[in-house]
Amino acid sequence: MGFRSQNVNTTARSIGGSIMKMFSIVHWRHPLCLIAAIAFITGLSITSWVIADQESASTERSKKSMQVYFLEIVTKDVNAVCRTYEATHGVKFGQPDAALGNARTAAMPNGGMVSVRAPLRETEEPIVRPYWLVEDIKAAVTAAEKSGGTIAHPAMEIPGHGTFAIYLLGGNDHGLWQKPK
Repeated sequence: MGFRSQNVNTTARSIGGSIMKMFSIVHWRHPLCLIAAIAFITGLSITSWVIADQESASTERSKKSMQVYFLEIVTKDVNAVCRTYEATHGVKFGQPDAALGNARTAAMPNGGMVSVRAPLRETEEPIVRPYWLVEDIKAAVTAAEKSGGTIAHPAMEIPGHGTFAIYLLGGNDHGLWQKPK
């Protein structure tokens, strides 16, 4: 135990001396020097601060554009899925909505909805498809196409719900959703 505490004291004196030496050479009027001194003392690196600043800027750009507004679940057993979601998440699914392919829906906290429905045709396979909220569906469809997406379903209005479109990219279905005007 004595050996261990002696090493800790020696290390503390060494670090303390380094800090004092650093303080004597830091140019305090230069903000980056001050940041470097604080970073050294706290054990942070300037790199992590710069990355955090870049992530903050990136977050600001993406806040506006990436929100799942409609989550479509196509399943062969609608009632079982709805019962399970109700039991595990405490939500309540409504009665089938003909405008949404007889889907049963539940509200999401962001104002959107989860939709659970059976396949609409023999060839439709079970899938979970998010629909990203967009301000301008026509512009979003055009951007998806220009980025390599293949339009599987062109923009179509569902009265009272909004306008949707579906595109395929990277082996996945992607949905776009514009709120009703």
